[in-house]
Amino acid sequence: LRRQSRVLALAESARMVEITVDIATHGGPTEPAAPRELFWYAELSTPRLWARRVLGNVTFRSVLFQNAVRTALGLAAARAVAGSLDLAHGFWVLLAVLTLGRTTAGATWRAVRLAVAGNAVGALVAGALVIGLGRHTDVYAALLAPVMLVAFALGPLLGIAYAQALFTLVVATAFAQIAPVTWRLSEARMVDVVTGSVIGLLCGLLAWPAGARREVHRAMAGLLRTCAPLVPVTAQALLAPPGVPRTAPETLPGVHRLRLAEAAYAQFRAETPVDGESDRADWHAVLIAANHMLLGAQWLPRFGLRPASGTTDASAAWARETASGLVALTDRIARLLTAERPGPVPAPESTPDRDPPSPLSVDLEVWMTSLAHQLARIESSVTPPPGRELPGARPR
Repeated sequence: LRRQSRVLALAESARMVEITVDIATHGGPTEPAAPRELFWYAELSTPRLWARRVLGNVTFRSVLFQNAVRTALGLAAARAVAGSLDLAHGFWVLLAVLTLGRTTAGATWRAVRLAVAGNAVGALVAGALVIGLGRHTDVYAALLAPVMLVAFALGPLLGIAYAQALFTLVVATAFAQIAPVTWRLSEARMVDVVTGSVIGLLCGLLAWPAGARREVHRAMAGLLRTCAPLVPVTAQALLAPPGVPRTAPETLPGVHRLRLAEAAYAQFRAETPVDGESDRADWHAVLIAANHMLLGAQWLPRFGLRPASGTTDASAAWARETASGLVALTDRIARLLTAERPGPVPAPESTPDRDPPSPLSVDLEVWMTSLAHQLARIESSVTPPPGRELPGARPR
């Protein structure tokens, strides 16, 4: 029976891949995609999908929303400063905020240092070029294409400092053909870039300076707390008396939390080195466990539609007890992630009654046993050594 349950789960996974590829290839399912709750996106129009994606990220717990707010504040401040100080070519201030802003204050500071150094070198070279060539616009016209080619091809490869220095040369050769310029053009660009850099730094310090370091802990904890109740609800649905229709529990809130957690993890990984203390927590295992809860809540009620004998009282009691223990373990992990006082360690699961077994009870056993192993692995990775806290978590 256990082998049958595992084979059935593998077959369901293969069926999901088939439907997903069908939707991706044809823009929609060629046959009804079941369960509909799992493929909810297949029947929605593009405007509704965009609306759902935008509305789903309108929360302070979304790293995409945080980045959008930080960028909007920086651009608004840059526009106000450039307008109030009447800076020449003030749009460079906004451009500096856009190109030098990063998701953490430390990364922004590193980018600003390199950009200012590169602009200083570029300003010196551009000033010497303008002084040396004077108003020979034909020479500037001949230099513009090669300088642009070098700047836009090699600049991104060589780094921020080289990109900023070369772009300053591009600006000088382009503006010199439009109107007479002096070395003051390099001075104006330097002032604008420094002004934009200072504004970007202030926004980075005031708005989520640590980036996704703390947010990934909160997002993963919220994901586990949202998905954990699906386990007892699914078990209760499968243990319903014969004749009672089995319906899959609501999984869209868990899917929403999963998307927020995936975005937070993606940004966290982009900000953090692969090695180091910050990698103690097994974030992949958290995402896999949450996916397992969501998919099991959809799969198992569909498996239960086949003819099967009812579960025994002992098997039903084991399933309810194990489901409650998994919820308690998930809550303990979530508390460890947010540096709250964790609950007691749940008692080890008992052995389920197998006299007589039924396909439904075995399906539940295989699913919940796998979840228990995954959650135990996560707990060992997020439990800090004695006297230490998880990186990014607030102290108790």
